[in-house]
This record gives sequence, structure tokens and C-alpha cells, in this order.
Amino acid sequence: MKANEEGVGVPVLRMGNITYSGALDLTDLKHVELPSKDLERYSVQRGDLLFNRTNSQELVGKMGVWDRDEPYAFAGYLVRLRLKRDVAEPAFVAAWFNTTEMKTLLRARGKPSINMSNINATEVLKFPVVLPPLAEQRRIAEVLDRAEALRAKRRAALTQLDDLTQAIFLGLFGDANENPKNWPVRPVSNYVAEFRGGKSIEAESGENAITRNRVLKISAVTGMKFLSHESKPVPDSYQPPPEHFARVGDLLFSRANTTELVGAVAYVDATPPNMLLPDKLWRFVWQQPATVEPIFIWALFQTPALRQEIERRATGTSGSMKNISQEKVFGISTILPPLALQQDFARRIAAVEKLKAAHRASLAELDALFAA
Repeated sequence: MKANEEGVGVPVLRMGNITYSGALDLTDLKHVELPSKDLERYSVQRGDLLFNRTNSQELVGKMGVWDRDEPYAFAGYLVRLRLKRDVAEPAFVAAWFNTTEMKTLLRARGKPSINMSNINATEVLKFPVVLPPLAEQRRIAEVLDRAEALRAKRRAALTQLDDLTQAIFLGLFGDANENPKNWPVRPVSNYVAEFRGGKSIEAESGENAITRNRVLKISAVTGMKFLSHESKPVPDSYQPPPEHFARVGDLLFSRANTTELVGAVAYVDATPPNMLLPDKLWRFVWQQPATVEPIFIWALFQTPALRQEIERRATGTSGSMKNISQEKVFGISTILPPLALQQDFARRIAAVEKLKAAHRASLAELDALFAA
């Protein structure tokens, strides 16, 4: 099958069209000009299972149900399973294979290659599947469908709340690059006295070792949200200075990362008291008296214009890791609205974060229920 970009021929399903949960994502499709003699061999019909036999070790084994009547084909990295419908309900079998236990078993059975894992199609037929009576399978599948619909709504709500944060910023301050509201423009050095980092510490062997203190990884801020669990154990023989501990209210900055992520920022809204800063994470130390609200700066440093400026100033020969100096960050010019307006923005974001926390808690409960 030869794929084309013009939408001519039959749409073909590939690895990426099956999500981690097993749902089908048809937003990115290639098309193939499929000879009629191959149509039956490579086509799917309603009720077929599509099994991802090749992918990364985390994603190999994804299984989805084809629930449409339109003619679609499937690529060679997928396996089509056509069940005996008098004994097995497709949605139930797909849910069985997508359980955590089965995914673990699939990964164990997979044959690793370079950055990929493969499962032979004949191996799939050997996997055990518990089949209750057909009516019970359908009842379970319907319950799981309703639960998944609720989970999808929660995920969509969280995405909308993320978009709301950006909308609030634009509504109050405008585009930070074009500055349509004519805010004063000041260099970062005008409101940041220094960036203060921690120390590079050799971690204790074993990620789960229990020690008195832990040191943060750069992944603790990569997603622009502070993640204290992204940390490594520190030998108890090391006695860190007090200023190296992360504190609630800190705004952290990653001075080293990939080109796209160098300069990632995260606000420490909560943290265990034993989290240390590494040398690659800096704490913002504000000029006094303070003229900025940390949450405003957190949002400002995520705007496309500022992200591009940080990327432009970062240096390094390695494509996988770039660095930026304090002096180069200090030289960046940004808008500086009145402090009272920044604080109003922070109050609104706090309300949004409260809603997001409620949705995350609900989603966690639904995830636990779904797994059960």
C-alpha cells in the first residue's frame, strides 16, 4: 500500500490513530490507492479489533474497536482481529486487553528492537481472555463506555481551563509581543535581582531509595507545572544549605533543557519540605520593593514571543540540550503592567486552579473506578 497526502483512495489507519486508552483518533489520516483484490485483506469492518503490534514499549499492544461502516484500511504495523461474535463482544475484549495487567504482560512478551517493541500476531492469539456470558460482556462494555465518556468530559474541561488561563492573560494585558495597551517595557533585570540555583548532586543509587532529602530533576518544571515527584534521592551524608530548598511561592526557571524547553517556568504552589534545587533549576529572586507578581511572570514567560526570545539566546552545540546565562535572561525586555493588575490576574488564576484541582480529583476517581 502506498500512502498519499492528497486524500485520494481509501483512508488508512496507522499506529498513531489508536490512543493509549484504546480510543480511535481519526484526525490525522493518510490515504492509499488500494487494488480491489487487496480490499478484503487490508480493510476493516464494524466490530473488528485493531491491535498495535509495533511501537515503543509503553505503547505497544494498544487495542481499539472499529465501530464504523465506512471503508477503511489498516497499515502493516496493526493487526486485525475478527472475533467469533457468538462468544465474544469486541468492546469487552478490547477493554480486557487495555487493562494495566494485560498491558504489562504485552510489554513483557514483546521483542525489543531499537527504540521499539514488537509482538508477533500469533502470540496475540495465545493470550488468556476471561469471557463471561455474552450479555454480561455487553453490560460491562456499556458501563465502561459511560465511564470513559465521563473521563473524556473531565479531560476536555481541563483543556478548556488551560485555554482560559491564556484568555485571561490576553484580556487583561493583550499580546505581550505587540503590546497593544502600551504598557511600560522593562528589561528582566528591572524586576529580577538574580537567579539562584542549587547544586549538582550525585543521586543515591535507586530511584526509590528512602533518604532525608531529594533533589529535583529539570522535568519537575518542564510542563510549566511544578511536579515534586520528579526528583531523585540525595545521600544523607550531604548537608545542604537552607537556601537550596524549594519553597512554596518560588518561581523556578530551567536554565538547561532541549531547545524547545530551555527556560521552562513553574510556580511552587505546594511542595514537601525536603526538595532541593539542582544547579540547572534557578529560583527567581525579586528586586525590592517588588514590582511584579510571580504568577504574572509565570504566565508571561510562557507567551510565544518570550519563549522564542529565550530559545534564540540559548547556546550549546548539542541539539538535545541548550543553556542560557543569567546575563542573557536579564537582557530580555518585557511588558510591565501595574502591580495591582498583575495581582488581579493572580486572583483569577487561583480561581481557575481551584476548578482544575476539582476536575483532576474527579478524573482520578473516575480513573480508579474505570481500572476497578
